Amino acid sequence: MKKRAISISFIIIISLFPIHYSAAQCSICTKTAQQLGEKPARGMNSGIIYLGIAPFLIAGFVFYRWRKSNHTY
Repeated sequence: MKKRAISISFIIIISLFPIHYSAAQCSICTKTAQQLGEKPARGMNSGIIYLGIAPFLIAGFVFYRWRKSNHTY
């Protein structure tokens, strides 16, 4: 129960951070976003962040499972 509460609170805290403050665009994406306009550029930036989060979540899950199976008391 405690682990679940920590996980849920972590997700809530992360979701409170606004995405528009993070600049997750390479130089090519930045130039493309400038040509699209403000609203589509925000959507593009959100998509880049969404695609970037997936590998970190997968790596975190693998690390968690590895740590859980190799942890000795």
